[in-house]
Amino acid sequence: MRIATYNVEWFNNLFDDEGNLLEDTGWSARQGVTRADQLAALGIVFTALDADAVLVVEAPADNGRRSTVRALENFAARYGLRTRKALIGFRNDTQQEIALLFDPDALSARHDPRGKKSGSRGAAGAPRFDGVFRWDLDVDAAPELVTFSKPPLEVEAVLAGGRKLRLIGVHVKSKAPHGASSPEAQIRIAIENRRKQLAQCIWLRRRVEEDIAAGDSVIVLGDFNDGPGLDEYEKLFGRSGVEIVLGEECGPCLYDPHARLALSSRVGAMPVTARFYIHEQKRYLQAMLDYIMISPDLRATNPSWRIWHPFDDPVCYRTPELREALLTASDHFPVSMDFTP
Repeated sequence: MRIATYNVEWFNNLFDDEGNLLEDTGWSARQGVTRADQLAALGIVFTALDADAVLVVEAPADNGRRSTVRALENFAARYGLRTRKALIGFRNDTQQEIALLFDPDALSARHDPRGKKSGSRGAAGAPRFDGVFRWDLDVDAAPELVTFSKPPLEVEAVLAGGRKLRLIGVHVKSKAPHGASSPEAQIRIAIENRRKQLAQCIWLRRRVEEDIAAGDSVIVLGDFNDGPGLDEYEKLFGRSGVEIVLGEECGPCLYDPHARLALSSRVGAMPVTARFYIHEQKRYLQAMLDYIMISPDLRATNPSWRIWHPFDDPVCYRTPELREALLTASDHFPVSMDFTP
C-alpha cells in the first residue's frame, strides 16, 4: 500500500469552470511554464508515483462555479491514473482545497469530521476543524479565537483487506509576514502568525490524541509550512508546529523519519521537499515542509518513506523525463510511504 502527499502549485489555474483541463499555451502560475506543460508534467509525476491514495494540497477550487472532485477526476481520466476517485472535506475560500485522490479498487474513503461544532464564540479541547478554537496566544489570560483558513481533511479509509485508516490531510497556514509596512511590523506580524500556526498545531495534536485513544491507525500528512529549525522564531517559542503534532513531549508519538532526522541534528544536510526561487537573491531556497506522520501501530509495520526529489533521489535523477517533470510540475515534490496493511 502506498500513501502519498503532493502540493501542486496552483492546480486550480489548470482547469476551466467546468473542470476541463486547459491544455493550451496560456501561462500557468509557475513562471515560464505553460498550462499544457504543467499538466503534462503532472501526468508524468502522478503516473510514476503510482500511489493507492494521494493527498493533493492546493487542489482545484470548490465553490458555486467550480468542483474540485470534477476537476481532479477529469485529470485522472485524461492521464489514465488508477487514483480516479476524488474526495474533499470542508471547502475554503482560498482557491486551494485539500483533496484525496484514491484508487477505489484499493480502498474506499469518506469525509468523516470529528469534534463538536464550536459556534462563533469558539470552544476549548478539539472542536470540529471548520469551527473556532479558543486558545490564549499571547499569555494574557484572554483566549483568542483561532480558525483554519484551510480546515484539515479527515478521512475514514477502508482498505480492500478490511483494515481502517484515519487520514488527516493538512495545509497549515503560512507564517510569512504579508502586509508589513516596516521592519518592526514585519516582526510583529511574523510573531502573530507563528502564534496562530502553533495554536492550529495544538488543535490538530489534540485530535490526533483522541483518534489514537479511540484505537485508530492515524496518518497525518500534508504541507506544514514549518519544521524543526526552519526559522528564527522557533527560538522564541521553543519548538515548531511539526514537533507539537508529532507529540515529542507527551502522549503517543507520531513518527516521520525526515522530521526525526531534522530534530536529531540541525547542522548539515537535511532532506527537503520544496524548492523556491528567490528573485532578490537569484538563487533557490530548499525546505522540508511536507510530511507523512504515522501512529505507533503503523510504524510497527516497518514502512518506508520516499521524497521524490529530482536531484536527491537517485531513480528520479537518472530518469530524465521524470526529473524534468518534477521540476516543471510544482515547487513541491511528492512524499510517499509504503507499508504492508
